[in-house]
Amino acid sequence: MPFRFSLDRIGGALFVLLLHAVALYGLWNHRLIPSPAEATTLFVNFIAPPAPEKAAEPERLPPPQPRSMQKPQPRQIGANTPIVAPTDYIAPPPPPTPVPVIDEAPPMPLPAEPVALSTELSASCPERVAPVYPALSRHLGETGLVVLRVELSETGHVAIANVQTSSGYARLDNAALIAVHTWRCNPAVRNGQPVHAIAIQPFNFILQGS
Repeated sequence: MPFRFSLDRIGGALFVLLLHAVALYGLWNHRLIPSPAEATTLFVNFIAPPAPEKAAEPERLPPPQPRSMQKPQPRQIGANTPIVAPTDYIAPPPPPTPVPVIDEAPPMPLPAEPVALSTELSASCPERVAPVYPALSRHLGETGLVVLRVELSETGHVAIANVQTSSGYARLDNAALIAVHTWRCNPAVRNGQPVHAIAIQPFNFILQGS
C-alpha cells in the first residue's frame, strides 16, 4: 500500500507540472509572457533608474543698503498765472447791461392853504337856515353863544365844522352844527380859482321874554 500511494502522488505531481507547462506554452505563444531577453531588459530598466537631478540652490540677494537721509529741498510756491501769447485771441468782455431809467413822476402839488374869510360865514352863504331851538333846552331855559369854525370846499359846501366856543350846553352846540351843514355858500376865489376857505360863524341862543 505505501508504494502504491507513492506512485499516485508522483503521478499527480507530474500531471500538475504538465498542466503548468501547457499553460506557460499557451501564454508564451500568445505573447502574454515576454521572452527571456525582453524580461532581462525590463528587469535592468527597473533596477537602474536615472539619477535624480540636484535641485538648484536659491540665489542669494545682497543685503539691503541703509537709505541715506536726505533733507527735502525747499520748493518755491507761486501762483500759476496763465500766459497768453500775443497771437492768442482774447474775447472782449460782454457789454454792461443797460439799467432801465425810470421816469420819476413829477411831485404832486401841495394843496393850497385855505383862505381865511374876513367876515362871518353867513355873509357868503345865500342859502342858509337858522338853527332849531331844542324843545328841552326851551323848557329848561338853556341859553348861550356857540361859535363854530367852518371850512368850505371849492364848491361852496361845508366840509368841516367844529365847535370853537361852546355855549355850555351840548344840545345847543349840536343844533348849531346841524344847521350850518345845510348851508350853501359861494366858494372863496384866489387868483381867479376857487379854493378852500375858513370862516367863523356864531350862533346866539336866547329865549324871548328872558
